Amino acid sequence: MKTISLDRILQSQGIGSRKTCRAIIADGLVSIGGHLVDNWSAEFDPAGLYFSLDDQDFEYLEHLYLAMNKPTGYECSRKPVHHPSVLSLLPERFVNRDIQPVGRLDQDTGGLLLLSDDGQFIHAQSSPKKHQAKTYRVGVDRPVEPALLALLLAGVQLLDEPGPLRALECVQTGSHSLELSIDQGKYHQVRRMIAAAGNHCTALARDAIGGLTLAALGLAPGEWCLLSAAQRQLLVPV
Repeated sequence: MKTISLDRILQSQGIGSRKTCRAIIADGLVSIGGHLVDNWSAEFDPAGLYFSLDDQDFEYLEHLYLAMNKPTGYECSRKPVHHPSVLSLLPERFVNRDIQPVGRLDQDTGGLLLLSDDGQFIHAQSSPKKHQAKTYRVGVDRPVEPALLALLLAGVQLLDEPGPLRALECVQTGSHSLELSIDQGKYHQVRRMIAAAGNHCTALARDAIGGLTLAALGLAPGEWCLLSAAQRQLLVPV
């Protein structure tokens, strides 16, 4: 990668505008390799670059790839209407980079959520043509019967859909709970499938996307982490 001026490097990492970044550098708040750099026009190769800003260490990241355990009561939107945005749970420098949720979980649904500022990654993970499996924990109003599982596996007809939608997998996990996997990603699909099968969804959380599981990430509600290259390989390839 070609060298880039230090002010542009800081700006690309969401630190602030170029004017702000230049002022930060001129104030002697930035160090690279343990050496203070106060010349904003100094150029560096950003690949593998680490820098310190006001004694806090940062790694240059060309793109952001995050996983979050989304709590309920948050909207997957940059402009939320009734509830706070999931972006409010992230550092401001990430929000400044136009990071966005990959797909959406409604305000009453929690669990595994991906976020990124890489358009190609977002498209690959959210495109219905990729048929990426997503697994959910579902709580229901009435007891789970074998007929319910069979119907969800066989396929249920939803309003405005050309044909029945079926679960890839569907297993009972309790008297009023089940685990269900789908690969279509239609609007409120799980809730609508449960309703079409004659029950009512009372709780919903996503446990896995592709081979990436919330359990393996070990995130509590509201927590997030950067995804490693190995973890991204568990998802649809870009």
